Amino acid sequence: MLQDYLFPETIDEAISFLKSSAGQARIIAGGTDLLLDIPDGKVKTGSLIDITRIPELRKITMENGVICIGAAVTHNQVANSELIQEKAAALAHAASCVGSYQIRNSGTVIGNVCNAQPAADTAVALVALGAIAEIAADGGKEYVAVEKMYAGVGKSNIDSASQLVTMVRFPAAQKNQGTAFVRLEQRKALALPMLNVAVWVSLEDDRFQWARISMAPVGPGPMRALSAEQILKGAEVKADVIEKAAQAALEQANPRNSALRGSREYRTFVLPVLVRRALEQAVTNARCKCN
Repeated sequence: MLQDYLFPETIDEAISFLKSSAGQARIIAGGTDLLLDIPDGKVKTGSLIDITRIPELRKITMENGVICIGAAVTHNQVANSELIQEKAAALAHAASCVGSYQIRNSGTVIGNVCNAQPAADTAVALVALGAIAEIAADGGKEYVAVEKMYAGVGKSNIDSASQLVTMVRFPAAQKNQGTAFVRLEQRKALALPMLNVAVWVSLEDDRFQWARISMAPVGPGPMRALSAEQILKGAEVKADVIEKAAQAALEQANPRNSALRGSREYRTFVLPVLVRRALEQAVTNARCKCN
């Protein structure tokens, strides 16, 4: 039974509350999933520790070319941020696709990641952007790549009874770099993605310097299309090269049959199309400096 609802005002105070609760408390920010899981019995907790009053966790900042998003920042804050729209367009687009407007007003980007659903839109974008999470606990802080936060489908490596993900950080896109996010869904309102893809490319002299491609749900979490990335590295920006990379993305994809998201065969057929579209859009953004 829920007994306490606590409002720490600093990160240290939040960690102290977790420690004193001896595993019986949970971190909450937006709570759009947690507040459904508690009455359903999926999560058992005696206390909730609300981090929305910790000032530094409510900010989006950039310093020395690195963007930081705090743990209490909502999807709508990210989607509407001019900084994110300019320097990480894929993430702004992904955040705008999550749930309904009301959910985006309360749900947080970091909560979307910690919930560990394999097709979480913002998580897919963050993986493409090479995002690193800062995790605070009683023993200090550690830094983990977002793609390493997944322990399996719906299972997180983060223990919200003892750890607090304080922020994610990633490099801002620079000149001649572009990002993009594409999504396949069954309907427009409150639709879970059948597939989603995010990419980040860097160009020089009409060649790919490098590319990062993240795709889901084709594994336990957002999956990097490493074979496709290798094909693009140093290659000319041409339609046949992009198509070859798009097909190679299937080498790291293992979609399951799903009543909600479609058959394995259908999604295997469609995935290269989404990868191609995302790469084409990212190239266009890089060339027009619309990151």
